Amino acid sequence: MATTERKPLLLDFEKPLAELAARIDQIRSLAEENGVDVSSEIRKLEARAMQLREEIFSTLSPFQRLQVARHPRRPSTLDYIQSISDEWMELHGDRCGGDDPALVGGVARLGGQPVVMLGQQKGRDTKDNIARNFGMAAPGGYRKAMRLMEHANKFGMPILTFIDTPGALATMVAEHQGAGEAIAYNLREMFCLDVPIICTVIGEASSGGALGIGVGDRLLMFEHAVYTIISPEGCAAILWKDASKASQAAVALKIISHDLKNLGIIDQILPEPIGGAHSDPLQAATTLKQALLENLDQLQRLTSQERRQLRYEKFRKIGVYTEATH
Repeated sequence: MATTERKPLLLDFEKPLAELAARIDQIRSLAEENGVDVSSEIRKLEARAMQLREEIFSTLSPFQRLQVARHPRRPSTLDYIQSISDEWMELHGDRCGGDDPALVGGVARLGGQPVVMLGQQKGRDTKDNIARNFGMAAPGGYRKAMRLMEHANKFGMPILTFIDTPGALATMVAEHQGAGEAIAYNLREMFCLDVPIICTVIGEASSGGALGIGVGDRLLMFEHAVYTIISPEGCAAILWKDASKASQAAVALKIISHDLKNLGIIDQILPEPIGGAHSDPLQAATTLKQALLENLDQLQRLTSQERRQLRYEKFRKIGVYTEATH
C-alpha cells in the first residue's frame, strides 16, 4: 500500500476533525516561531482530537458508514492481497475470450499456505475507475472467478473472496452476455466446492454483483463496510421517487455490519482503525489477515462434507421468519 503523504479527502462529518487539526498545527507553528513551550496545551488538544474522532466514528449513521465504505482511499482488493499474502501471482482470463479488469484473482500464500484470492477491484481515480468499470464486473468477470475457484477446488486450495462493488455491470451488452446466468451459476457451484471458502466484505457490497462471489463457509465484514441488495439511492428512487431520501432508505435496508450480524447474515465483524480502514490501511490488513488465518484453521478441521452441509444450512437460515397468529 502507498505510504506517501497525500492531502486527505474529507467527508462532511470529518470537518470538525480537520478544523481541530489545523488549529493544532497553527498553535505549534506560532509556538516555534516565538520560542514558546506549549507542549502541554498541544497534548490536551491532541487528546481532544482523538476523543472527538472516537465519538464521531462510533456514532455514524448507516448513510455515513456508506460514505466511509465508498471512500476513494479505502483499501481495495489488491491492496489487501498484496499486504497479507507472502506470495501473489495474478491469473487472467475467463477462457471464453475475455479478461475483466473489474474482478481480479490469482494464487497466493497466506501464512505459508497456498490459497486462491479474488475480488472486485475499484480504481483510485476517475481514469482508473473507468478502466476497472468502477468495480462492476461483467459476466466474464464472474466466469473468471468461477474458473479460479474450480482451480482451487481441484488442487485443494482454500478460497478467499473480497467483496467491494456497487453491483454487477448493468449494460445491454452485459445482459446479452448472460450476466444473470453467470452469477446464478456461481451461486450454485460455490455451494458444491469441497475446499474452505471465506468471503469478506471490505467496502461496498451491493446486489447480485456481491452475491456472485459471496457464498462461503464464513462471511466476514469490516466494521464500516455495507452489504445491501440495492443502493440506498436506488431504493429511495423506487420507493419514494426521491433519491434524496437515501439516508432514510439506508436505515430501513439494514446495511451496516452490526445489523447484519444481529440478523445472522454475517459471521464476524472486523474492527477498523479509528477513522476507518483508509486512515490506517496496514492496521486494517493486519486485522484481516489474523481473522482469515483463525477462520481457516477452524474450517480445515472439518471434512469437506461437513463444510458443504454447514454452508447449506447457513444460507437456509437467512431470511427465516415466523408469522404470528391472531
